[in-house]
This record gives sequence, C-alpha cells and structure tokens, in this order.
Amino acid sequence: MAKYLAQIVVMGAQVIGRAFAKALRQEFAASRAAADARGRAGQQSAAASSISGMTLQEAQQVLNVSTLSPEEIQKNYEHLFKVNDKLVGGSFYLQSKVVRAKERLDEELEIKKQDQSSETQSKTQQHPET
Repeated sequence: MAKYLAQIVVMGAQVIGRAFAKALRQEFAASRAAADARGRAGQQSAAASSISGMTLQEAQQVLNVSTLSPEEIQKNYEHLFKVNDKLVGGSFYLQSKVVRAKERLDEELEIKKQDQSSETQSKTQQHPET
C-alpha cells in the first residue's frame, strides 16, 4: 500500500511540475511578445523615467493630467508653479516636483512625436506612391 501511495505522490508531483513549467514558458513568451510590441518607444520611455527619476504615471499625477495634451500640461504646470512659489508661501520642493513632472511629460511627448514620424517614414518606404 505504501508503494502505491508513493507512486501516486511522485506522479502527482510530475504532473504539477510539468504544468508549472508549461505555464512559465507561456508567461515568458507573452512577456517577450509584449516587450516586442512596446518596441523602441517603450525603451526610450523607460530610459527617460530612469534619467528624470520620475515615471510617466507619477508625472501625470503631479500635474493632474490624464492625457498627454500639451495645452493641458502647460496650463496645469503654470498654475501649480505659481501656487507653489516660495514668495507666496509655497514649497520649493513641490515647485521642483512640478518642474520635473513637466520635463518628464515633455520628454514623453517628444518620444511619441519621434515614434510617429518614424512610423510615417516606414509606411512611406513600404508603400511608395506611384
């Protein structure tokens, strides 16, 4: 009886091990596909986050913007910069956070603009007009 019980435990462990290995392979493949889909723009955005010390999401939260609209970013930046001016009782730390957030969002806008122009160029090269 103990022999059969040991065999059942070993077979169960093998089945679970195979399923776990298969799940890991699938997750790795999905992760790689997502990374390839992000492509160059994702790499540039990650580099900009590490250089500025602020993620895109954090910068959007600081300036209270949900979309990357240059007009909205500028409007919120000017308001928050003035409100946090040390001369009117504001905080230099918060004011510097506002400046860094604007720089980070401007960098992201530039990355998107470059990505769109390179995408347009690649489409033009693939389908030249006759």
